[in-house]
Amino acid sequence: MSIFRRSGEKHALAIAMTGIKLGDRYLQIGCSDPSLLAAIGSKVGLSGRACAIVSSDADAARARRGAETGGMLLEVETSSHLNPFPFEDAAFDLTVLDNQEGLLSTMKPEQRVACLQEAFRTLAARGRIVVIERGPRAGLGALVRTSRPVDPHYEASGGALTALKAEGFKAVRRLAEREGLSFFEGIR
Repeated sequence: MSIFRRSGEKHALAIAMTGIKLGDRYLQIGCSDPSLLAAIGSKVGLSGRACAIVSSDADAARARRGAETGGMLLEVETSSHLNPFPFEDAAFDLTVLDNQEGLLSTMKPEQRVACLQEAFRTLAARGRIVVIERGPRAGLGALVRTSRPVDPHYEASGGALTALKAEGFKAVRRLAEREGLSFFEGIR
């Protein structure tokens, strides 16, 4: 049963889906789960770079707590509309967009476009973006809706897959739906 997993294994799937490695330059957009940020970000080691951009001071504090708990160095930037990113072009090898609490799916269309354009701009050639969302629920969990309302345009147009393709990402695909999460990837 999953409740008996060791804490080190909690984010093993997310780490595997991102493919993060030592020395990577990593950016996380949003921080609904600070332990996820720490688990992924700690993999870059001292030779890499870990950054987060969040939309509120509360999220910034959450990201810093996660980094501290994970024993990692983290640069945190706050921008209310997540645009523009305060990073140079091609600054990152991997961007993870944490949409578990609806960060991307609840944005107004123009904000979503601007955020994804910035993610594209700040990724290096052949860099990857991974969007992590809550997956579809089954059984009794399907009866309970705990997330914020999704922008109907986002949902009707195809969600993360369509949004990534529309902003120029290539080889966009759904990587997996496991453990209540969905993972989507695109390449710059």
